Amino acid sequence: MKKMISRRNFLAAAGVVAAAGVLTACGGSSNSTAASASTAASGAAASGDTIKVGVLGPLTGDVSVYGQAVVNGATLYLKQVNEKGGINGKQLEIIAMDEQGDATQAVTCFTKMCDQGITALVGDVTTTPTLAIAAESADYNMPMVTASATAEAVTYDAETDTVNENVFRATFTDPFQGIKMADYAYQRLGYTKAAVIFQKGADYNEGLAENFVNEFESLGGTIVDQETYSEGDVDYKTQLTTILGKAPEVVFCPNYYQEVGQILAQAESIGLAVPFLGGDGWDGLEGYATADQLKDAYFCANYAKGSNPDFENAYKAEYGEEYPNGFAPLGYDAAMTVVYGIQAAEDAGLAAGDDDYKQAVIDAIAGGTIDGITGTFTFDEHHNPVKQTAILCFDGATPVLKEMF
Repeated sequence: MKKMISRRNFLAAAGVVAAAGVLTACGGSSNSTAASASTAASGAAASGDTIKVGVLGPLTGDVSVYGQAVVNGATLYLKQVNEKGGINGKQLEIIAMDEQGDATQAVTCFTKMCDQGITALVGDVTTTPTLAIAAESADYNMPMVTASATAEAVTYDAETDTVNENVFRATFTDPFQGIKMADYAYQRLGYTKAAVIFQKGADYNEGLAENFVNEFESLGGTIVDQETYSEGDVDYKTQLTTILGKAPEVVFCPNYYQEVGQILAQAESIGLAVPFLGGDGWDGLEGYATADQLKDAYFCANYAKGSNPDFENAYKAEYGEEYPNGFAPLGYDAAMTVVYGIQAAEDAGLAAGDDDYKQAVIDAIAGGTIDGITGTFTFDEHHNPVKQTAILCFDGATPVLKEMF
């Protein structure tokens, strides 16, 4: 039986009070798009009962492209709930903060949110800050749904066989992605010889690479080469030349889209013309690689553009731009998951923010079914979503849905 992290009876200081939505940069800066959306979503808060929800992500810094998408997606859903009357007549008040992609700042932001009386958290976005908050949140028993942190340890510690009771995710995990892409490469595409190139020392990259290798070999395939590079590297030709010499049929490249664009361009320059495969870090690759470089390439994602026009049109109407990447739909679904739990706690007549209320939110999510825009999903024993994966290929240089797998 999986062990659940026990909690101390700890009530966050300050209950739910009527106040306007707040966007705070724990390090000092903020994002104007998210700020205006946050205020709009909670404009009615001062005139009636409210339920405070935290929304946390990197709105500035190196990974802000992901944080802004998650915060905007989550804020959009919470605003739509308010526009439909809220939850049992209560408006959702958003407390959004910018952790700047830093784990220490993330914990600081989280504790500030708790001091302000949040009942649940949508966040964090990337793995390292999310792990830090997951550890901190256990003492508060704070319901927490990350949109996009993929490391297995966010919700489950395999070494101690312990589930983080209060933590859930809307995305799939690193092991899941690596396994799925190995299955797709071997079973659907028929490749039997693969190479891998990834950044060493990065949880996301190493997690996908390790699980791809293990699964591909277990199916009967051969990994002809594994190449790594370090954070900050921009020249990959030595590794790619080595891969070229091993004659793989396909290369698995579980990296983020900026690096993937560089790797694909350098692969083309040395004559490495085999197809490349990737994970959800490829989301956003459009514009960073050419059609020739992306020929016969595939990657897995949570969401395929065009699969939910209502969401996409609403996002554009709210923010004046197309949704930027798949993190925005995940933010939307993470917020939906939080609201699903809050609805159960409100229906039970519990006092927002107290221990029983937060436990009711957690219990409802654990046993619930979320009809999200990235798919309808439940949660497994490790609090990961059970849903299909979108496999995307390229129409020229534009990613399009190939199939659900």
